[in-house]
Amino acid sequence: MAPGPLRGFRDYPPPDAGARSELRRRMRAAARRAGFTELEVPTVESFELFQKKSGEEVAQQAWTFTDKGDRTVALIPEQTPSLARIFVERAKAEPMPVKWFTVSKSWRYEEPQAGRTREFVQFNLDILGVAGVEAEAELLGAADLLLQEVGASGLYLFRLNDRAFAEALGRLWGAGDRLAFFRAVDRFRKVSPAEFLADLSRAGVAEGRTQELADLLRAAGDGLAPSALEGFFARLVGLGLDEPGKVGLERLRKLFALLERLGLSDRIVFDPTIVRGLAYYTSSVFEAFARSGEGRSILGGGRYDHLVELFDGPPTPAIGLAVGDQTLELLLREGGRWPEGEPPLDTYVVVANPTLAPEAFELVGVLRRAGVSAEADLLGRSMSRQLREAARRRARRALILGLREASPGALIERDLTTGTQRQLARDAAVRPG
Repeated sequence: MAPGPLRGFRDYPPPDAGARSELRRRMRAAARRAGFTELEVPTVESFELFQKKSGEEVAQQAWTFTDKGDRTVALIPEQTPSLARIFVERAKAEPMPVKWFTVSKSWRYEEPQAGRTREFVQFNLDILGVAGVEAEAELLGAADLLLQEVGASGLYLFRLNDRAFAEALGRLWGAGDRLAFFRAVDRFRKVSPAEFLADLSRAGVAEGRTQELADLLRAAGDGLAPSALEGFFARLVGLGLDEPGKVGLERLRKLFALLERLGLSDRIVFDPTIVRGLAYYTSSVFEAFARSGEGRSILGGGRYDHLVELFDGPPTPAIGLAVGDQTLELLLREGGRWPEGEPPLDTYVVVANPTLAPEAFELVGVLRRAGVSAEADLLGRSMSRQLREAARRRARRALILGLREASPGALIERDLTTGTQRQLARDAAVRPG
């Protein structure tokens, strides 16, 4: 038996490969419309690059090996460290703000499951050089445009939080272990109530106060819409939230106001359980999820104001997000929005007599040079089977050579949607239509 793909890897035969290519085309178009320019990064980098950003935890997931120069290198598990490295090399000459997008395969040795493979494509958007929440609004506005462009309108919801507020919440409840507290909050909707209370206890929250915090998070429900923010924020301040926490809430206020101006008010919520990883993010964090179901996040990101400095670059505020191809595919398939595949063919040239095949080839060449997608039969099939093939290829029209009713030097054009047909001179048939 022939071997299949390795566990955690996928084949993408037609039409899925064409559908994925079409989605990337739409995403690139949306990013460029929002003023982002494309950056291409290597697929293999020094392993040290990823250790600088993520520390030793990345070693558990990175595909590493020793190259012929006896260097430890890795298939890239993400694109942001490469982006930071490239920015540092260009920082003195790069005008601010920098708005880059990247599309690249990445590899992580994770346990495969729905929405997660070991090889995947990420579409990243990053903005460097903007310290205010204008960067967050610009980035989320571009992400929304991108999701609209791929056909996901009405299927998703952005969930926003601020790490400064999340840290202040931990201090308010006496959590001695900040990272354990973040892990507990991140698991709020993923574990049972008893497990969540146990997680809080392990983070240092006094046993008598764990239920109080659980009740507060439960009051936020599935996320608070902009109209419900002020009441919840006032409750937090009344509990004794410290100044850094209040600063985080103020950033959220400004960000929600800008996003409402962008027309996103019906698809943004405040969610205090979004914390995004551990030590990487510095303030704003966000994820997008399907409105229905309990799937993995479609995209995630946040502000990483100190990353460029890790690579010996100048202090540079930065923010970014990544869209995963696997979870986006699940969203679109479940919502009935998955593309059919490659764009439909415009013209299929059909011959009524096999002796006319050379003329069909000639006409196909003329059409392609004129910018029209065109194809002709390669198997010597009957006219009826050629027309069936044209329909399978979703061609807009068939140009039929050799029908008796056509005048000399003319052909028959058949609209494959309506079935109507007309006679055309061959040079008129070449023009896109």
